[in-house]
Amino acid sequence: MKRLLNTLYVTTQGSYLSREGETVLVQVEGQTRLQLPIHTLSGIVCFGRVVCSTPLMHLCAARNVAISFLSEHGRFWARVQGPVSGNVLLRREQYRRADDEKTSAEIARAVVLAKVANSRTVLLRAVRDHPEATDTASLEKIAGELAHIAEDLSRSAGLDTLRGLEGDAARKYFEVFDHLIVAQKEDFFFRERNRRPPLDNMNALLSFLYTLLAHDVVSSLEGVGLDPAVGYLHRDRPGRPGLALDLMEEFRPFLADRLALSLVNRQQVKGKGFKKTESGAVTMDEETRKTVLVAYQKRKQEELRHPFLDEQIAVGLLPHAQAMLFARYVRADIEGYPPFFWR
Repeated sequence: MKRLLNTLYVTTQGSYLSREGETVLVQVEGQTRLQLPIHTLSGIVCFGRVVCSTPLMHLCAARNVAISFLSEHGRFWARVQGPVSGNVLLRREQYRRADDEKTSAEIARAVVLAKVANSRTVLLRAVRDHPEATDTASLEKIAGELAHIAEDLSRSAGLDTLRGLEGDAARKYFEVFDHLIVAQKEDFFFRERNRRPPLDNMNALLSFLYTLLAHDVVSSLEGVGLDPAVGYLHRDRPGRPGLALDLMEEFRPFLADRLALSLVNRQQVKGKGFKKTESGAVTMDEETRKTVLVAYQKRKQEELRHPFLDEQIAVGLLPHAQAMLFARYVRADIEGYPPFFWR
């Protein structure tokens, strides 16, 4: 199994990243703030006004360390990486399967089933962990409805039907998401999922975590030689990493949603760290972003037993494990793609 490496997140505005030998040098106003060996990094994520030198980009390309550029508030801008690795035959088979609607539906069904099951687990965990602070009746009711949707997914055939069931499940899940927030209710509440831009604190937090998760899934797919842009549930669209969004569905409830709820319920983030702009968009300040990034990195270091591989692995390696399993499926080493089910 691949070793879990660190992702370097640079949030300080005006930072300058350069190369010094085999290390990454981070300077702010001419002062060195950090120096890291390149071999300890899996990726670099730059927020806002952060500049990278050409020699550093060359080093990262040679060492397979992708550099992603996001807005100060977490909106994806661009990604710089070296030559694409992997087997061209693997990608050609990936494209063939994407052109076959029946195969696409089989893959889409697997990831949506995992998303629905993992969403249901989030609700049931809340009932178990906070029985007195949550509306357990509503959570149990929606958990039961998600179980029925999972049964319908097992019998459905077409992509349009699958997307409809996925939409129904997401709507029901988010209907009761506000019940999962048991602290700071004046500052953190959930009425509906909104994005581009997020219009409240909770949606801003979720969108930021989804961006981080997308970065990790894209890197994992590229690491095994797959094309992140060619998906099955999420069809081709310029600039959209369809396959990464497909595999992300399995991790949204388990990794992003649970972490967002934990940060709020444990009061690790505060309402004062969020600001509403003139356009109505809600953004996080730099200190809050750092808190979220540290919590995300710590969460990735936790370990669990992978349900299919039956190995103890770090949470941060789950995207890589699923990308590896998907590549095995595309190569016909295994009969079907086994999505990640949180137990």
